[in-house]
Amino acid sequence: MAPCHFGMESVLKKEITDLGYDVTSVSDGRVTFEGDAEAVARVNICSRTAERLLIKAASFTARTFDELFEGVKAVRWEEFIPENGRFWVTKASSVKSALFSPSDIQSIVKKAMVESLKGVYHIEHFPEDGDSFPFRVFIYKDEVTIGLDTTGESLHKRGYRKLTAKAPIAENLAAGLIMLTPWRGDRILVDPFCGSGTFPIEAALMAANMAPGMNRFFTACDWEHIVPKSVWNDAYEEARDMVIDVKETDIQGYDADPEVIKVARKNAADAGVEHLIHFQTRDVAALSHPKKYGFIITNPPYGERLMDKSEVGELYRVLGERYKALDSWSMYIISSYEKAESDIGRKADKNRKIYNGMMKTYFYEFRGPKPPSRKKD
Repeated sequence: MAPCHFGMESVLKKEITDLGYDVTSVSDGRVTFEGDAEAVARVNICSRTAERLLIKAASFTARTFDELFEGVKAVRWEEFIPENGRFWVTKASSVKSALFSPSDIQSIVKKAMVESLKGVYHIEHFPEDGDSFPFRVFIYKDEVTIGLDTTGESLHKRGYRKLTAKAPIAENLAAGLIMLTPWRGDRILVDPFCGSGTFPIEAALMAANMAPGMNRFFTACDWEHIVPKSVWNDAYEEARDMVIDVKETDIQGYDADPEVIKVARKNAADAGVEHLIHFQTRDVAALSHPKKYGFIITNPPYGERLMDKSEVGELYRVLGERYKALDSWSMYIISSYEKAESDIGRKADKNRKIYNGMMKTYFYEFRGPKPPSRKKD
């Protein structure tokens, strides 16, 4: 099971399918698919849009805490948790169900796991001084699903963004939004409000076909009995072999704040793509480009935290004017600002509802013409 941002399900489904796995169901904020130990490694390393990857350990119906306890106790937890394993319920959520207290659900699930394992390992007290096994519990319409979290720290934490600007966008959300556009690595991309550089960096990682998790650790890396070390080694090697040696791209990030641009450059260097991005201190009023058929993909201020509504309105009007001057370009914006279209001066060709954390936003698509087909040699 791979949770994702609400609105990103279609992109994640395509990612999973492209990796060669059969998707069995898609629900709000989650894609479920069939996979083996290799899938645990490959999806964690390669997915740009998932939040994390869970192994579905149990599924049953429970309307009372007794039913929850017995349902959990009946699961063969020894298949996942060794005698010295450290195990806990890291999160519980309940929607439209009789059981709704997250803390009680967490407590009862842990207690039932302990009771189940007592009978297997014939001990009363578990040392829990070994590897970590965090579980997540979802209850929807009284249907309980328990997942073993193979990821640990969320997949959006690629490892490159140690420094952030104000109100950054999550890396996996930025990647998913780029993937919703027709942009490809050989096309122009400009982010005029680049902040800590997330959009340009994620675009550069795509252009170089660099897997976002190829340089990080996952909780399941320690689970030799579930995912052998050789499987992880093969998956990391596969990711390294897939990298394309791109010499240059036309990916640009602008921000009016020179200190923020320093942060973006440092993050790009940590991601290994600084040579593929041109960062510049530049106000949105100076947005221009000599070439046609480019893309603006950006996360401008919403007026929620960083500035008042009148300033935001002026910002969107200037952005609209500069976009209008860019012949044949397309523009994609994520924003919760309700007057985005009117201040830009054009109705979007399409907008999608996307949740940026708990904030409802819209992804506005202003489409330019397609470039002429390139003549084949």
